[in-house]
Amino acid sequence: MSPTTRRSFLTLAGGSAAALSMEAEFSNARQLPGQSPGESVGWQDGSFSNVMAIAAHPGDVFFAMGAAVAVATHFGGQGSLLSLSLGEKGSPTIPAEKYGASQREAAQKAAASIGAKAVFLQYPDGEIPINEEAKFAVCDLIRQYKPLTILTHWQGSWHKDHRACYEIVEDAIFYAGLPSLVRKEPAHGVRKQFFAENWEDASGFVADTYLDITAVFDGWLNACSVFPMWRGETGFRYNDYYGSLAVARGCLSNFKRAIALMSPAEQRVQRIRTP
Repeated sequence: MSPTTRRSFLTLAGGSAAALSMEAEFSNARQLPGQSPGESVGWQDGSFSNVMAIAAHPGDVFFAMGAAVAVATHFGGQGSLLSLSLGEKGSPTIPAEKYGASQREAAQKAAASIGAKAVFLQYPDGEIPINEEAKFAVCDLIRQYKPLTILTHWQGSWHKDHRACYEIVEDAIFYAGLPSLVRKEPAHGVRKQFFAENWEDASGFVADTYLDITAVFDGWLNACSVFPMWRGETGFRYNDYYGSLAVARGCLSNFKRAIALMSPAEQRVQRIRTP
């Protein structure tokens, strides 16, 4: 199966949402009742050939964003998962230093299992700073790994680290693309940015893009399962939530399994050329 056959881009519901499909069998599926026919415009820009996920904690980067990275690596691309902290204060029973080390180990193992790279900035959990040092640190990693697409937190969160990550990434992408800003690595422009669906970042989140994760679903679940918290250790059943959410989002997008993403407002602008 050729890349152009299996990687197609569908526009659903008159342009209100887009569906990114990796497999021809789902691209060619019947349209959902009440929706306009999908318009296939191809996968030509290759934006998902190098994907970086950036989150406040290792659990967030794998549970909410890891499937998109797995899509990139599964289809021959590159993927990286950046955690701004180790989430070391996330356990009610395990000391922070020990828990942080286990989080790092789990992230490295999970990343290796999907053919990606785990990257860390060790800001204190719960105290991720919104400052220029943090923004330039992320900028430098963007220039180093050169992602074409970045996934991160949406700003509508009750979690202060998630809101901090959103602000840091916004400016880091801007800094990374400035040729006049001299750093160790040359400037790199990110083509696409998406906000991931996260139960902690739900305020104002409106999905406009659905990514078909059917081909990587099982591998992504296995990667997530190396984290003890995936099974509800800290009180929230991440495995049930994200596994079920992939089914629900698949129903809405006419894929077997999918994740929902939100684009920045400027990325949703449509340009209609006349003859």
